Amino acid sequence: MRSNLLSVAVSTALLAVSFAVLGADMSDHARHEQQLQDLDQRVRALESGGQSKTTTDGKSTSNAFNPAISLILDGTYSHFSQNVDTYGLPGFPLAAETGPGKQGLSLGESELVMSANIDDKFYGSFTAALTPENEVEVEEAFFETLALGGGFTAKAGRFLSSIGYLNSVHAHAWDFVDQPLAYRALLGGQYGDDGAQLRWVAPTDLFIALGAELFRGDSFPAGGAARDGRGTRVAYLKMGGDLGATASWLAGVSRLDAEADNRATGDETAPDLFTGTSKLTIADVVWKWAPDGNPKRTYVKLQAEYFWRDEDGTFDPASSGTPLDYRGSQQGGYVQGVYQFIPRWRVGLRYDRLKADAVDAALAGTVLDSQGHHPTRVSAMIDWSHSEFSRLRLQFNRDESRAETTDNQWYLQYVMSLGAHGAHAY
Repeated sequence: MRSNLLSVAVSTALLAVSFAVLGADMSDHARHEQQLQDLDQRVRALESGGQSKTTTDGKSTSNAFNPAISLILDGTYSHFSQNVDTYGLPGFPLAAETGPGKQGLSLGESELVMSANIDDKFYGSFTAALTPENEVEVEEAFFETLALGGGFTAKAGRFLSSIGYLNSVHAHAWDFVDQPLAYRALLGGQYGDDGAQLRWVAPTDLFIALGAELFRGDSFPAGGAARDGRGTRVAYLKMGGDLGATASWLAGVSRLDAEADNRATGDETAPDLFTGTSKLTIADVVWKWAPDGNPKRTYVKLQAEYFWRDEDGTFDPASSGTPLDYRGSQQGGYVQGVYQFIPRWRVGLRYDRLKADAVDAALAGTVLDSQGHHPTRVSAMIDWSHSEFSRLRLQFNRDESRAETTDNQWYLQYVMSLGAHGAHAY
């Protein structure tokens, strides 16, 4: 469409200039001819660089003049059989805003995304989260190199870590309304922070990627920007490839080492405080199948992740001023499957489970005390997408996160995408 409009504009401009040339003195002929050449060169530049493009890694680059801009609209109707104010995961201190959500109608976080190639060396992206409380939060704001060579890519700014499989996936691209319990309990939902990343992709037929990240350490499970603002370190390995013409796979292992300085969780007025080290390891695997590798009509996607975390330090319940020695391990994971049985329609199932070590008598009765309970949850969903830009979803959770309590949770969600939006990663 834009190319056609440009062509009409060019034709009109050329006619206008031509009539001006015919009516002008012959001494001005050379000047007008140069003007025509300059105009033609500008139009060629517009037509070659003026289209919105998506790179092979899913980045929407737009054009040389304006960034690609998109807006994600998200909202839900939720019904819970239990009081959301009493929600908790025994044995797991929870970061802020990591519960099941609000009862009733609620607007989710709307995302405003702008991205473009800055020049031939750098790409930039900015994502602002517009909260239902009418606040604006910078979710991501980073630049990334395009031409380091040797398979290397560098990134710096604020961004979601590449740890695990699901951590770097934005909410509108999730296969379920909510995240797995392990992400909620061990990463505060998603781990994102101010930092830098170096990534290397091997020049082999088998996909192999190695990455290292250094973050400020303000976000859960870190806290307080320890080590002079170098509180979190991440390393990961990802491998993948095709299995014939119909299937593909991706597997990875990640490690996050964080240092916390008075990491606050729980009640805002009298929070629990943890100071020490938090070391998290994640193993993930994803398998996809589609007839002849084409998922347009039908496909199957299976994924699973397993988490285990060791923490060592002091824990101060309710900011009492008397920190207690704490050393403990927590584990958890999920497995899920999504099946698109006909175009536009998908169903999905997911199972979550968590487990925390028993604590000594001094910590009994605190949030670290699992009371012998292992939180579990079973989820089922069905969704319909009229196009890649719109989705409606119905989901049911049988949530047994709390001891001796079953919470039946229903969600009805819409996700709408406006504007240019790049393809999602594998």
